[in-house]
Amino acid sequence: MNLYFDTQIVWLFAGVVALLGLAAVVSTILARRPGGPEHAALVENLRARLRSWWIMVAIIFLTIVAGEIFTVILFAIVSFLALREFITMTPTHRGDHRALFWTFFIITPLHYWYVGTHWFGMFAIFIPVYAFLFIPLRSALAGESERYLERTAKIQWGLMVCVYCLSHVPALLMLPIEGYEGENAKLLLFLVLVVQLSDVLQYVFGKTLGRRPIAPRISPNKTWEGFIGGVLTASLLGACLWKITPYTPWQTFGLALLIALMGFAGGLVMSAIKRDRGIKDYGVLLPGHGGMMDRIDSLCFAAPIFFHITRYYFT
Repeated sequence: MNLYFDTQIVWLFAGVVALLGLAAVVSTILARRPGGPEHAALVENLRARLRSWWIMVAIIFLTIVAGEIFTVILFAIVSFLALREFITMTPTHRGDHRALFWTFFIITPLHYWYVGTHWFGMFAIFIPVYAFLFIPLRSALAGESERYLERTAKIQWGLMVCVYCLSHVPALLMLPIEGYEGENAKLLLFLVLVVQLSDVLQYVFGKTLGRRPIAPRISPNKTWEGFIGGVLTASLLGACLWKITPYTPWQTFGLALLIALMGFAGGLVMSAIKRDRGIKDYGVLLPGHGGMMDRIDSLCFAAPIFFHITRYYFT
C-alpha cells in the first residue's frame, strides 16, 4: 500500500484535522466568555491539550507515511521514555543498576527487534518469560536484599507495561490478515484513534455532565457520566471507521468498545500508581498531558487485547 496516495488515510487525517480545528474554534469562543479562575484554568488546560494533540497527530501521520521500520523505532523510543518515567517514580538502589542497564539497553531494544523482524514466537514470550526470570536473578546477584521484592517487581511491572504491552501497537503490522495484505497500518491508526477519542470524549463528558466519580480516591475526575458517554460515543465513531479495517461494522463496533473499555482500565490503573507514589503526572514531557506515560497509559492496556483478538479470529 502506498500511503501517500491512500484516499482512506488522507480522508481520515483530514477529518481529524477538521475536528482539531473545530476544537480550537471552541476554545477561542470559550476564552472570550467571562468567567472566574476555574473557567480560565479550564480554557488553558484545553488549549494545552490541543497543542499536544496537534503534535501527536503530526507524529502519527509521519510515522505511518514513513513505513514499518520507522514505526517500530518510534515506539521503541516511546517505550524507553515511558519506562524511564516509570522507574524514576521511586529511588533505585545500587544493586538495581545492572538490572536496569539490561532492562533499558538490551531487553527493550532486543524485544523491538523481534517486532521489526516479525519473529512472533520470541516477541510473545521474551519479556513475560525470559526477562521475567532474568531480572530478579540479576538483582539477586548484586547481593542487596533490602526491599528486594519491591524493587524487582517495580522493574518487571515497568517492563511489562511500558515495553511489552505498548509494543503490541507496532506489532499489528506483523499480522498476516487474508485479503488485508499491506493495509495493517490502518489497524494501528484505528487503535490509536479510538483510544484517543475515548480519552478525549470521557474528558468532555466528564467536564460537562460529570457528577458521580467512579473511584474518587484514585481519579476524582473520572465520572460515570464521562465514562459511559465517552466510551459509547468513541465506540460508535470507531464503528464508522469499519471500511479501513478487515472487520464487519458490528465487529468494528465491538472491538472499538473493547478498546475504549481497556483504555479506561489502563488510565485508572496507572492513576492508582500515581496516587500511590503521591504524584500528579509521570513527567512534564508533553504540555497539557504530563509525561509520556500519561499519554500512553490507555494504549498499554488496549493494545495487547486488540492485537491478540485480531490475531486469533482474523489471521
